[in-house]
Amino acid sequence: MIDRATTEASLDGLASRLMETGALTSDWLPAYQTVPREQFVPDVMWPGEAVGTGQRDALDRNEDPVAWQEAVYSDVSLTTQWDDGRHSGKGKGKIPTCSNSQPQMVFSMLAALDVHEGCRVLEVGTGTGWNAALLSERLGSDSVTTIELDSENAMDARRRIEAAGYSPHMLVGDGGDGHPDGAPYDRILVTASVNRIPPKLIRQLQPGGVLVAPYTTTYGGGAVLRLTRQGNGTAHGPFVGSAAFMKLRQHRVTRQHVREYLGGVPWPADGVKSMTRLSPEAVGDWLPMFVIGLQTIGMFPWMENYKDGSYTLWLRDEAVTSWATVDYIPGSETFEVYQAGRRDLWTEVEAAHAWWANSGRPDFPRLGLTVDPTSDLHVAWLNSPDCPLPTVV
Repeated sequence: MIDRATTEASLDGLASRLMETGALTSDWLPAYQTVPREQFVPDVMWPGEAVGTGQRDALDRNEDPVAWQEAVYSDVSLTTQWDDGRHSGKGKGKIPTCSNSQPQMVFSMLAALDVHEGCRVLEVGTGTGWNAALLSERLGSDSVTTIELDSENAMDARRRIEAAGYSPHMLVGDGGDGHPDGAPYDRILVTASVNRIPPKLIRQLQPGGVLVAPYTTTYGGGAVLRLTRQGNGTAHGPFVGSAAFMKLRQHRVTRQHVREYLGGVPWPADGVKSMTRLSPEAVGDWLPMFVIGLQTIGMFPWMENYKDGSYTLWLRDEAVTSWATVDYIPGSETFEVYQAGRRDLWTEVEAAHAWWANSGRPDFPRLGLTVDPTSDLHVAWLNSPDCPLPTVV
């Protein structure tokens, strides 16, 4: 057995780092200390990179307990399942589909949830069970309901949660449907990324209730969204910070290959050539991608990299009607563009980026979203719901 107190990677060491960043607040510290992360991590897992979204090789607690614990008490996500459970062994699968999330994100989202005594909470996505146990410690098990779509993950999480001494209401099912039999809830926490807020979840919130979820756009980027249900049934609120999460299973998107857009004709096919002074580098970071995604409809990028450091930025639409390319060459001041189809996709990106630049390049907390569960209308805004973002089409 390892003595956590004698290692640099320890329960208290991670707590100190999280409190320094402001992610772990004093009201959550007792729950953090009572519900150690290591109780909710399987023996075999794949640590995330400290920077970036990739995963390192698998760590097995039985083979290297020191390295395993160092990963557990590092501020990184830990992948615990690949390919919806179809993958086996210690190699990496194609798509990570379950994880024990980065502690900084876990406690930042719990802080945004703003729970207090008497709150009834619905969690969508039990995962490894750590969040549900933390909430149960803070509020009492009877106040927590958690739903997991994957039956195997749900079974493993139940075992861990019960071993830790908690008994929240644990269900297997589609979290996007919520649990109407237990509604209304004071708080709803979604632990996987969504590209639309499921209307059933908003309907299951109390007026004044809060929903916290990682939100992504089709174009890319992502942020934690904090919605408050209004008296008229709609919900609105700000994005409280950057976030990158695995997607809720029903919100995954299969992308068409570029050949479907070119119709078998070699590039540039019927593309119309132009030049731009906006570098692809300027639209490739997380925040501008997110802002572009809030203003555009059904457009997504892909980078084709070359050995000399140059690349082609491909843009495509979900309807398979339009495409564009922009060639990035280091040191260039202008860049070659080809566009084809019903929409001029690069022109749309230029317009969305220009709005962001002209608005002072607002960060996540100045941006927000209003959702009407009746019409499923999602309207992004700047500073307040009265200032909607322009839609570029």
